Parts: sequence; structure tokens; C-alpha cells
Amino acid sequence: MKPPRSGGPRPPDSSRPGSPRPPAPAGFRSGGDAPRGRAGFGKPTHNKPAYNNGAFGTPVDAREAKHKPRSSSRPDPRPLPPAERPVSPARLSLQRPPEAAQSEATPREQPSREAGGRRQAEAPRGTVWLYGTHAVAAALANPARRLRRLLLTDDAEAALAARVRQPWPLGVERVERARLDTLLGRDTVHQGAALLADLLAPPALAAALERPGPVLVLDQVSDPRNVGAILRCAAAFGAACVIVQERNAPEETGALAKAASGALETMPLLRAVNIARTLIALKAAGCWTIGLDAGGGVLSGAALAQRRVALVLGAEGEGLRRLTRDTCDEVAGIAMPGVSVALDSLNVAAAAAVALYEVGRK
Repeated sequence: MKPPRSGGPRPPDSSRPGSPRPPAPAGFRSGGDAPRGRAGFGKPTHNKPAYNNGAFGTPVDAREAKHKPRSSSRPDPRPLPPAERPVSPARLSLQRPPEAAQSEATPREQPSREAGGRRQAEAPRGTVWLYGTHAVAAALANPARRLRRLLLTDDAEAALAARVRQPWPLGVERVERARLDTLLGRDTVHQGAALLADLLAPPALAAALERPGPVLVLDQVSDPRNVGAILRCAAAFGAACVIVQERNAPEETGALAKAASGALETMPLLRAVNIARTLIALKAAGCWTIGLDAGGGVLSGAALAQRRVALVLGAEGEGLRRLTRDTCDEVAGIAMPGVSVALDSLNVAAAAAVALYEVGRK
């Protein structure tokens, strides 16, 4: 039997089951919340610094303060003036510099895609870039056009001078052909002439019907080259006006004016909200409305000698809509003796030319 160790009795082992726990330090409770102003088990109060792992020693904040100055770790609470506030990259990309702000009369010479597929300069709202010798010459001779800028090469200026007598309503900006290629697109046949002008104001239907000749109504013809070619045919065969739908028809573009070859300046182009109602108004004005469709009879100019005719043409591929067809007084087609299985119709611009010729033949 070993004698007991000196130094007094052994302290109780708290790791053994059933052993009594050591008494809590002064100021602490064995459970529950700590008294006001004192910390619980390892939880510092709101006005005490945090210590490492609950042990007594140097506070964490104090040690970090030795290596990191307080002036550099805390931002200045005072707000910056608006001119010195940082701008995020997203907002910076949306802001325009003062020198980039341009007036309505000055275009941004950056090419953009137009309705006809060609690339055209981005013109201010309410304006259009016209190009081509015939289109620019007709616009210069049209007193109803408000002209903004005229860009010409040396050869184009000489060609325009032979068509339109000088002085012109505005000065000439002489440019190289490469600049027009960049402005209008390399695939654009501009012939060295480009004109920035305001859009034409469409006349009223009553004013357009004062002109003699047949009327052309286009039911959702969307290709600007087809509309331009129809305007050219209408001017060649003495039509009174061309009516398109306001929503499903091309805007006045350079491609449309180029295809019209100057007829855009002389042939009134009206825009109607509803084609069926426009046909009813044409009937009230004394027009005999004929829808061009192969399902009807044969268009005969001799049978229409005593009538004023309004020819209605449908869209490319789809033809006349049902409501438009039902509103017409008559449905007729073009006689094509050489028709075959592979070719049973004409392009809408070609059909308009043949129909205008037949109607004008007495």
C-alpha cells in the first residue's frame, strides 16, 4: 500500500463522471444570463474589447491598430461633391461626352441597318439620307423638301449641275468616294451623291384625288425597293397617288428613293391606318376599286374606259388579305398567255406596271 502524496488532498477530477465541478470564479454564475455589466462564459460585453479565444491578453483590435493606422482603415464620413464622386463603368459607358452632343441638323455618320437591308447613315429623327444622282437631283428641284446637307464628289457635282440648274438651295460639301462608302455602306450604289433632307409630309386623300389618273393601293407591301419601283411606274403612267398602310409598310428610306429614281418627289405617297376603310372612302369619291388577284376575271382596260380605277395590290407572297379582297368592287387578274406551272404570278412592282398600262389603254 502506497503512502499518500504530500501537499494536501488531491483536487477532484472534473473529467470523471460523478465528480463535482470546481466552483465558478467570482462574478460568474453557473447558468443563465450574466449580471448587468459583467460577461458570461467567454462572451464579452458591448463595451469590452474582444480577446483572443477568451484568454486574457492583448486585445485583437489593439494589435491590429499597431500595423494598420486608423486613418487608412476608416473612410472619410463626409460625402464627396457630385463632381468628384466615382462613376461605375456601367454608368460611364452610357454617358456621352459634351463634344458628342450634336444638334438635330448634324447627323452621326455611323452606318446602321435600314429596312431594305442596306447599311445607311444614322440620320436624326425626321430626316433621311437620300443617295443616287436621280434621287438627289429630284430632291434639289423639289421646293417642298427641306434640305440639310449635300455631300458630293467632283464627278457627282458635275452630273447634278447638268440636271439641276444652279444655284442650289444649300452649299456643297466635297468629299471623297471612300467617305460616302463609310457613311452609306460599301454595298450602296450612291453614285457619289448623298443628301440629308427632312421627310416629306404626306398630303390628304382629298388633295391627292384632285390629281387625274388611277390610284394605287398597296396592301402591306413591305419591300422598300418594290414600293420605290411602284412609285416610278405610277409616275410613268400618270397615276394620281400611291397609298400604303401606315403600320406594315416601309418608311421613307434611301433605298426606296433610289428605286423610285426621283418619283418620290413628284408622286404623292399617302399612309392609311386601315386599308378597308380607305377603299370605302375611295368608293365614295367615285373610284372603282379592283383587287389584283388571279382568282378573278381578266383585267380589261377597254371595259374600264368610263371609270376612274383604284388598283389594289397585295403583299409579296401572300397577296390580298380577305377583308381587303371582300371590300373591293371587283377582283381581276392580269392576262398571261405564256404562264406555266413554274411561273404563275408576277412581282408586285411588275404587276403594278402591267395593270397601269392596261388601265390606261382605252
